Amino acid sequence: MSGKSKNLDAMEKNLETSFAIEAENLQKSYGELRAVDGVSFDVRYGEAFGLLGPNGAGKSTMMRMIYCRTPLTAGSLRVVGLDVTKDPRAIKARVGVVPQENNFDPDLNVRDNLLVYARYFRIPRPDAEQRADELIAFAGLQDKRHVRIDELSGGMKRRLMIARALLNDPTILILDEPTTGLDPHVRYALWEKLRELRGKGLTILLSTHYMDEAEKLCDRLLIVDQGKILVRGTPRQLIEEHARHFALEARGCNGRPLHDHIPHVIAERRGSTHFYFAASSEELAPLLHHYEDCETYLRPSNLEDVFLRLTDRNSLT
Repeated sequence: MSGKSKNLDAMEKNLETSFAIEAENLQKSYGELRAVDGVSFDVRYGEAFGLLGPNGAGKSTMMRMIYCRTPLTAGSLRVVGLDVTKDPRAIKARVGVVPQENNFDPDLNVRDNLLVYARYFRIPRPDAEQRADELIAFAGLQDKRHVRIDELSGGMKRRLMIARALLNDPTILILDEPTTGLDPHVRYALWEKLRELRGKGLTILLSTHYMDEAEKLCDRLLIVDQGKILVRGTPRQLIEEHARHFALEARGCNGRPLHDHIPHVIAERRGSTHFYFAASSEELAPLLHHYEDCETYLRPSNLEDVFLRLTDRNSLT
């Protein structure tokens, strides 16, 4: 793939002390519904940044505002140093977007889909052809370049979506739930592609419902709910703060009391399952005899524990 343009290099040089994305008191309302409610955050150049939250939390709305698809109600938002309310065209030229749904032209083959998309950015035909061929190779679709879209597998289509989003040589790649519905092998292959792009210095903004995906790919992340930020930090920081280091999971505990008065141990019930979180496995070991007739799992804590603790309104802590 070709390097950044001279104009983009100059722009980023002038913004060395700035951020790829800067949101301040960002708000979006639909009538009386506040989909995004006073959100402030920043994304550094070259990092992978995650947006996590339940359905309806405001993630996709925030992303649409960032790539200038949805106007702000209030607050300020700058992308690659530009105001989204004043410079949407320039921002769109610097951003690549992978939406939740594939939206190719089914009447065109793989290569022609890329070439038609290149017209949106007024890329000269010879450059577009070279870029398309490079990206088809990057996506591992060389033997599918003249195949119609409906002949591709789900994983191939998602790889092609990422390739298409890179056609304009963006500074920021925005991915809205890029691996939803894909099997674990395909998801892992896409992760490797995203790591490769991250290693080349591309800024990545990722929304996902897969906590292992966020934990493995993101340098920093936000967890949002009902339009507000619940927590922010690195995956490891959030795990240590909200789920310690180890978890004991006891399943099938209907009617059994939760042991919620043990010092230094977080206790939580989700349905018929009890969860305990502690800094060491030794602190959790004495609880095992209370659950001898249940399924028990002693394991490291993870980002999914954090997500469920913070967003499950039915849990008891």
